[in-house]
Amino acid sequence: MATSVTRGAASLAAVSAASQLVPCGTNLVVLRGVIRRDPQYRSLPSGDELLSFDLTVKEDDLPAESVPVAWLNPAVAASKLAENDDVVVIGRVRRRFFRAAGSTASRTEVLAERVLSARSFARIRTALEPRVAGLNLE
Repeated sequence: MATSVTRGAASLAAVSAASQLVPCGTNLVVLRGVIRRDPQYRSLPSGDELLSFDLTVKEDDLPAESVPVAWLNPAVAASKLAENDDVVVIGRVRRRFFRAAGSTASRTEVLAERVLSARSFARIRTALEPRVAGLNLE
């Protein structure tokens, strides 16, 4: 019985440490991959612009994964993005709901805050620093 109480206390301590390491409400995505189709621009009824593309992420010997990315009101430089570009996406995960074919559907995607060329080391570092600083890694 004492062992399970000790394990329980250790688990609570680990959870507490993790909650301090990653603050509640953190939603951070960092992806590096290749754009697999030319990005598609859409004008929304709200007047906002939406750029969407699929990013293929391949890690070592694991199978490639396709991740849908949406970028609301993208930077002007986004017009240069094209199929086969190697990019880093910084953003957050979101699930959105919409009507399609008379029923409610949903899509989980990464909502990009920044999309940078994978060769832009200084820009990537600058974009990541404030996000990583909020994780209390020290």
